[in-house]
Amino acid sequence: MGVRMPNDQANGAGLRSTRGRMLYHGSRIALLFALAVVTYLLFPNAPAVDSPIFEVGSVATDNVIASFGFVVPKSNAELTQARDELARSIKPILRYQPAALDSAQGQLRAFMDSAAAAASRGNGAHASTAVQRAAITMAASAQGLSLTPAESEYLASDGRRRAMEDAVRRVYARWLSEGIVSGSTVDELRGDVIVRRQGQEHSEMVDSLLSFGALLSRARALEPDPNSSVANGLYLKLLSAFFHPTLALDQAATEQLRQDLRASVDVNRYVVRAGEKIVGAHEVVGRPEFEKMKALHDAMQTHTRGQRAVGRIAGSISYNALVLAIFGIAIVLFRPQLYSAFRSLALFASVFLLVLIVAAVAAKWQPVHPELVPVALAAIICSVLFDPRISMIAAMILAVLVGGQGVYRGTNALFINLVGGAAAALSVRVILRREQSYQYVITIGIAYLFAALALGLTLGWGSTQIATSAGLGVGNAVVSVVFAMFLVPLAERFTRITTHLTLIEYSDLNRPLLRRLSLEAPGTYAHTIAMANLVEAAATAIGANGLLARVGTYYHDIGKLTKPQYFVENQARGRNPHDMLTPDTSASIIRDHVRAGIALASEYHVPPAIAAFIPEHHGTAPIAYFLEKARDCDGALPPNAADFIYPGPIPQSAETAVCMLADGVEAAVRVLAEPIPARIREVIEHIVRQRMDQGQLRDAPLTLRQLEIVKEQFTRVLVGMYHSRIDYPASSGGISSEFAPA
Repeated sequence: MGVRMPNDQANGAGLRSTRGRMLYHGSRIALLFALAVVTYLLFPNAPAVDSPIFEVGSVATDNVIASFGFVVPKSNAELTQARDELARSIKPILRYQPAALDSAQGQLRAFMDSAAAAASRGNGAHASTAVQRAAITMAASAQGLSLTPAESEYLASDGRRRAMEDAVRRVYARWLSEGIVSGSTVDELRGDVIVRRQGQEHSEMVDSLLSFGALLSRARALEPDPNSSVANGLYLKLLSAFFHPTLALDQAATEQLRQDLRASVDVNRYVVRAGEKIVGAHEVVGRPEFEKMKALHDAMQTHTRGQRAVGRIAGSISYNALVLAIFGIAIVLFRPQLYSAFRSLALFASVFLLVLIVAAVAAKWQPVHPELVPVALAAIICSVLFDPRISMIAAMILAVLVGGQGVYRGTNALFINLVGGAAAALSVRVILRREQSYQYVITIGIAYLFAALALGLTLGWGSTQIATSAGLGVGNAVVSVVFAMFLVPLAERFTRITTHLTLIEYSDLNRPLLRRLSLEAPGTYAHTIAMANLVEAAATAIGANGLLARVGTYYHDIGKLTKPQYFVENQARGRNPHDMLTPDTSASIIRDHVRAGIALASEYHVPPAIAAFIPEHHGTAPIAYFLEKARDCDGALPPNAADFIYPGPIPQSAETAVCMLADGVEAAVRVLAEPIPARIREVIEHIVRQRMDQGQLRDAPLTLRQLEIVKEQFTRVLVGMYHSRIDYPASSGGISSEFAPA
């Protein structure tokens, strides 16, 4: 539980006027409504929805009937998958191209005519076979065909040339007219294809289509000169050179068919008619029923009387505000000091908002998992900073607030978050060691596990569903504890509340200020350590914060670092610099160590709860020694008596009050010649009575019974500190009361 600084004086002054009261309460009410509005913006669906949503596998408690017709659309992923599957099922379209046959035959004819003309130019009286071959080779090159000398010589013969042309033409006419596809096209296709020819189409297997390789195999039967290897090579070369596939893939038509099929996919998974029963009472909810209920719920929110209606918006915000108001009333009744501290209320609002934002994000994932809502995070922060009781109330309010939102209705969010939040609130108390984080994770994780088991056994979940719920809960516990440890220091600084972790950090005697105190003012340091034992024992005995009392005592006299030699505990025997000063100057130095201590605390960022010990342990008590010295000098009460009084304020907490008493008692007991228990008790009684008579304890929350306990603890500790010792024999090197160096 955190430690608060006393309330500002301004609060009380501001409440004295009507305007001040209105501003005081109005700011808190405005904070509540602001959080209610933000909650509505995060969950625009009204909490009081008209249609329930039951989880898959649960048993419906009521009939769910569609009050109007609606559709359940497919998700984008489902639509894409269905469209892709249908698009992959189409048959590619091959279109017959008669122009390819005409082109092949035309190019063949043009080549043969040019070869004939070349051969005729070489038939002169002085022509030779070499000239004919060269002429035919050049004619072939002009057509993009490369011929060997033997092939050119073969075509120089009119008879063989005409026979070759006739054979190639017959192959083209016979098989290109049936439809031939290129080899690359066949390699790209699988299954069936659609062949379109002269306005008609039919389906064929890709394997049944004629390719160019099949064309060459069939063309063997029409070879013009099968016994000539030159003729065979030239025959195949001519077939290949002028071949054009007459069946080609129609990319545009295929893509258009693919787009038509994509567009034909129904965008709706279900179509529900008005009055149709979605699920009946006592029926097990399946996936289709769950999706229909969710779609009905969403449709109701956008219907004519849906979420945009003024009444529904007002109702949603009112619902949120009423739930939050319950928490506000609980704070007013049980923790009024928190209500008076606006920073604490702002922290509650911030923590609530953080949980609500995460809950809104988690609601986007389907199916909805309420185990992801970090109510435990809010409970941990509230427990560490405040106390488990207020943390428990905060967890309950958050569970009701989140569970009441439309998206979480019917998801067991209320039960799961209540269990997780309660476990966090009750298990997290005072954090003193780092390994406690593991205990908190285990405790909260076990709570989520039992919640999952309880729901699973009640609703008939399978082992997988129970394990998933428990696993998400354990993950929530881990993340909540880790983030809480990260956020607590920020929350602590914002609210100016000092937690036990911070107190432990500042109890380290190796911190800079305490190291300086031990080195520069060793007497004050020894006095501080002795006082810390007194204060902690007494504070713990009366139920106050013993750790705060000890740490605050460590820092109560740090102002003496500025002029340590002016304080008696740091002075060598017989050397007192105050002997050279006037009483008012000495009093000023003594009084200023309070101001200097506050300045040092600010410079070293000492938390306010610890720094409060610096001025409050002296309160407004008189600086008695120098006051009496001034009286002796002047013979009467000096006119500047205020200069001989500490600036205050008087103790505002039990811890600082105990520190004040211990400061006087520890110093007084030191002057006793014989600190026997009876004398120690008398000194304690005198100091406590003196502080009460001076009015130094009037603002401290201490009862007379607690003061008696404080005196008993002081006596016990001091008697132990000043217990008697036995004299060891000098003959054996011991020290006795009569010790004198040799």
